[in-house]
Amino acid sequence: MCEDEKYMQLAIKEAEKAGAMMEVPIGAVVVQNNQVVAKAHNLRETEQRSIAHAELLAIDQACKSLHTWRLEDATLYVTLEPCPMCAGAIVLSRVKRVVFGAYDPKGGCCGTLLNLLEFDKFNHQAEVKGGVLQKECGELLSNFFRELRRRKKESEKNDLH
Repeated sequence: MCEDEKYMQLAIKEAEKAGAMMEVPIGAVVVQNNQVVAKAHNLRETEQRSIAHAELLAIDQACKSLHTWRLEDATLYVTLEPCPMCAGAIVLSRVKRVVFGAYDPKGGCCGTLLNLLEFDKFNHQAEVKGGVLQKECGELLSNFFRELRRRKKESEKNDLH
């Protein structure tokens, strides 16, 4: 197993924690010098905060842990392609490299809809690698939303009785 897969497995574990809390299962890990400096998962529903995305929480934790806002030597591993808000935070915190699992056709800003991380007009660009453990990351999301739909249907059925 390569390094990227090893750290993506840790991000998947974070995503599973989110799913267990009925949060969209997205996890993120920040690695610097082959050491995990931060781990996080989505907490948007739990905290009712639109910015409680896994990436933002992990970046914030990494900055606190490393005592710097510049993550110039860090790699961010995340199970889903970052959205525009998270891509902006990645650029502003100067993350060196981003590795993601599943592509996001509705909000992905690391190559799918556009690529904010490699946009040369910004003062920082991050190297991007997508599709690492894509199947596993995608299945986490698919299974979560399938179960959510099943529960909703069951609830609606129970409301009729």
